[in-house]
Amino acid sequence: MNSNLSVIRQAGFRALTKELGAAGTVLFIRQFENGYGNYTEERDGILEGITLEDIVASIEMRKKASTA
Repeated sequence: MNSNLSVIRQAGFRALTKELGAAGTVLFIRQFENGYGNYTEERDGILEGITLEDIVASIEMRKKASTA
């Protein structure tokens, strides 16, 4: 196999498209997006002041709402 990254990338896309089709290939590739930001800092900011009891209460409210 050729170690040229361009050739490998092209062969990979051909294999994916052959097996998954164009739409499936796009869905597969989208899973590997690099993303951005600092997840840990963002999560800490979003969850600041929220207790486990708050989370449990929220889940229970959603369960009640979905069965009503």
